[in-house]
Amino acid sequence: MNLQEILSNQVKQAVNASYKVNLETVEFQATRKEFAGDITVVIFPMLRLVKGNPVQIGETIGNYLVNHVELVKAFNVVKGFLNVEIEDRYFIDFFNQVKDQDTFGFVLPEKNDTAVMVEYSSPNTNKPLHLGHVRNNLLGYSVAEIIKASGKKVYKTQIINDRGIHICKSMLAWKRFGQGETPISTGLKGDKLVGNYYVKFDQEYKKEIEALIQSGKTEEEAKKTAPLLLEAQDMLLKWEAGDQDVVNLWKTMNGWVYDGFSVSYKNLGVDFDALYYESDTYLLGKELVTEGLKSGVFVKEEDGSVWCDLTEDGLDKKIVQRSDGTAVYMTQDIGTAIQRIKDYPDVGGMVYTVGNEQDYHFKVLFLILKKLGFNWAKNLFHLSYGMVDLPSGKMKSREGTVVDADDLIDEMAKTAEEISEELGKLDGYSQEEKKALYKTIGLGALKYYILKVDPKKRILFDPKESIDFQGNTGPFIQYTYARIQSILRKAAATNVQESSVASVDMLHDKERELIKQLQLFPEVIQNAASMHSPAIIANYTYDLVKEFNSFYQNVSILGADNDTEKVFRVQLSRKVATTIKQAFKVLGIAVPERM
Repeated sequence: MNLQEILSNQVKQAVNASYKVNLETVEFQATRKEFAGDITVVIFPMLRLVKGNPVQIGETIGNYLVNHVELVKAFNVVKGFLNVEIEDRYFIDFFNQVKDQDTFGFVLPEKNDTAVMVEYSSPNTNKPLHLGHVRNNLLGYSVAEIIKASGKKVYKTQIINDRGIHICKSMLAWKRFGQGETPISTGLKGDKLVGNYYVKFDQEYKKEIEALIQSGKTEEEAKKTAPLLLEAQDMLLKWEAGDQDVVNLWKTMNGWVYDGFSVSYKNLGVDFDALYYESDTYLLGKELVTEGLKSGVFVKEEDGSVWCDLTEDGLDKKIVQRSDGTAVYMTQDIGTAIQRIKDYPDVGGMVYTVGNEQDYHFKVLFLILKKLGFNWAKNLFHLSYGMVDLPSGKMKSREGTVVDADDLIDEMAKTAEEISEELGKLDGYSQEEKKALYKTIGLGALKYYILKVDPKKRILFDPKESIDFQGNTGPFIQYTYARIQSILRKAAATNVQESSVASVDMLHDKERELIKQLQLFPEVIQNAASMHSPAIIANYTYDLVKEFNSFYQNVSILGADNDTEKVFRVQLSRKVATTIKQAFKVLGIAVPERM
């Protein structure tokens, strides 16, 4: 039972004994730094039931707690806030319970509990992953790991957009201008090679448009009748008809892209349990149109098109099947969701990591699935996120102005190298050790900078600012972790024998504050999971590191007055380090042993 639960019961008893009133809930908050106390009871919400002066009510409850609760040693009341001081023994006992728990804060899933499926990445196979994909992947992967840490079974998945006119544009451009080049012959990653031809298509298409305008056509006519576009559209029809040559080229070029993606995913440190392909799913959901018509969820218009009327729910009418009988994206997404439940029957909810430009689409999708009667539809969540901007401006794939994910990762490592060399932090490292460390610092900086921001907010990403060794950054936290490892190595070298129980009787204020921060970790994991927000964990970790650095600057660890204090402070430092490592693990960030 945590401190709030213990005190909540006692405060309710105090109010009942003194005022003959039954409180349903008790509101707590952290005690402000300028007042003595470890936890604060907020009196104001009680005034609806308990009549009287809030200061007097606080005094009455405080006196009851001191007299009846062993772990409460003192209190003070400031206006309507009861600041409660807790005996050191409570914090020491808590620390002894958790100090050797490697997975402190994490919960194992129940055997028969329902699972959650988290979808992220979902790229197109006509271009490499870019900066926008980086935020998507980091968010989706981290949320999956956080939900797992909170005690749920999780499946990570993506749907790969491997068909459509945009894919045919890359294929046609390679066929026209590629002269048979391959990733092996060029030394390029397959996704980059294919992406170059997507850019090439756009360049040649614009030339044709310009020529048609010169010949007297309007811009709109030119865009629709450019030979290159007509040929790409014809290629798509051939693909849908199963033309062997087109399908073979599609398989070959997509294969190049998948090889490239796998390298990027490895560099980013993300993975998947299940893959879905749009080429397999784009016809899914059509059979549900018939069922929806029978149940009255869908209606057929005179032209034969099928719609779902959501106006009574504050939305609009949404088409689910065109008049020619072909499916739309919404139909496909309905079918894919149902297929996933068939494939993974233990899934009871899904999280879709998709940019905020699709907010409306997911409102409609979730509502239609509910109307179709699927019970799990109430557990669907759109992890909506804002765009990532760079100081240089907006990115466009077809114009080749996108920031490539692999290039960004390389640039982060180079920036980490420049800053580390300036600071002179890595004397005595071999070149190989330095190279590995630069990548760890660079990736840590990138991931932390993106994940510390609430997903809904837009980000202006500045690589140099992210690799600052001071402030709320990944490298600052990594450096603190490495500093603790250095302390632990020195402790081992000086034969500090760690006993199984921390036997100190009193705590320094800085030790108490550090333990209080550690106590929050399990609740932080649960909150981050329910809010689908890695930012909660990122900022908690920064607060933990700030508390440790304050402790480090004010309390001598290896120079403590006696061996008992020395052992306790080494143990406390170790626990902070393992908690940083666990927190960063669910963010997908590595921590270096030396720095």
